[in-house]
Amino acid sequence: MDFRHEHVTDLADRVTRRELSARELTEVALARIEATDGELNAFVALDAEGARAQADEIDRRVAAGDDVGPLAGIPIGVKDTEDAIGFRTTQGSALFADRPPATADSVLVDRLRQAGCVIVGKTNTPEFAWKADTDNEVFGRTANPWSLERSAGGSSGGSAAAVAAGQVPMATGSDGGGSLRIPSALCGLSSIKCSLGRVPAGGPNPPGWADLSSKGVMTRTIRDQALALDSVIGPEPTDLRSLPMPEDSWIEALVDVHAPRKVLWSPSLGYARVDPEILAVCERALDVLRARGTEVVVVDDVFGEDPGVDWLCLSLAANLRTVEAADPDGARWDELDPKLAMMLEWVRSHATLTTALEVQDLAHRLNVRLVEVLHEAPLLLTPTVGGQTPVGSGYGTIHGVEDALWVGFTYPFNLTRSPAGSVCAGFTPDGMPVGLQVVGPQHGDLVVLRALAVLEDALHLDVTCPYEP
Repeated sequence: MDFRHEHVTDLADRVTRRELSARELTEVALARIEATDGELNAFVALDAEGARAQADEIDRRVAAGDDVGPLAGIPIGVKDTEDAIGFRTTQGSALFADRPPATADSVLVDRLRQAGCVIVGKTNTPEFAWKADTDNEVFGRTANPWSLERSAGGSSGGSAAAVAAGQVPMATGSDGGGSLRIPSALCGLSSIKCSLGRVPAGGPNPPGWADLSSKGVMTRTIRDQALALDSVIGPEPTDLRSLPMPEDSWIEALVDVHAPRKVLWSPSLGYARVDPEILAVCERALDVLRARGTEVVVVDDVFGEDPGVDWLCLSLAANLRTVEAADPDGARWDELDPKLAMMLEWVRSHATLTTALEVQDLAHRLNVRLVEVLHEAPLLLTPTVGGQTPVGSGYGTIHGVEDALWVGFTYPFNLTRSPAGSVCAGFTPDGMPVGLQVVGPQHGDLVVLRALAVLEDALHLDVTCPYEP
């Protein structure tokens, strides 16, 4: 069995019907991790015996006739910003590398466990999820399984690489500025950042990134993701932002999908840059939509000005709070990622008492503008990232030059809290996946999911990662 050729839906159904065992799926995951992770470095912690015990308990319950959940026996990785019982949550930082193992699951991990998942281990992340490339001072760099010298993206790069390489069929992630969409685009996956509060956070600790970050899962296909999301969305009393349960099942809503009548296409959002090879791939995908009857309207000036500095102020201020709480006297500052330390110094010297409120005001204005834009059509499409996949830990390149704005298309929609997803639109001439971003109206998650499913069906690409150790 090779998870690169399997669907979560089918695997879980076969476990429920006792055609496969959860133990078999777990052994496949553990064997693939052992064979590949020396090069990929997607996982930072494993508990093989614990995973086997979880799987055996699921198999016992299935044999007894219990309903173990719609994700029966699915082995998963958990991003190392998320608590899972028995594992340290290091957030990729030396400051937390020796913290005690978690004694409780996060809300997301608990719901996945209750749905039948087997927790195999923790996946890599940049320190405090601060950037769009996954490496840190504690665990090192995660490689992209499509090309080991390239970046897997970030900050959910460990999870994306693990799924793309077939180590596990599903993993958790989070998205505070593109951290689900960027690594999905770079690793050839489909994903969605749901509306803020759709996948609840909650628990004893406040959200680390204010209202920027949304939790989620990573899978190869959007239908697998909808199945998983059906198990984790819904209200949570300890999350002030959590949304009510949708009336309809998301996976059932994707059974019969049709091309949208009209979409908007913005190749720049009014400020972003895009490499010509990336642009060409995205425009070919739009032609496929046009061939199915979709009207594509070009909108260049969506926001006009780049909100990146404002987004950066808020996200860095959140990380500065975390660092200062863990190291109040600054004695361990030199253990931080040097670039992160430099950026934290920058925000400490530039932020004021009203900075967070000013960014919230900007978020309001950006959303008002997005509402105006979406009056013409309910969906906005853009490149997911504007640059070629970075080599090593650098920036993506645009016109052959490293460009810090290579991820300029994602973070505006964390500020607006909009549902936004990414689907593989094709490949660059050197064989790297290219993502097409789909953005919908406030709480219009299902509109985005349906569009992503239509694109997957219409493009009909082979997104099987060819990696073998």
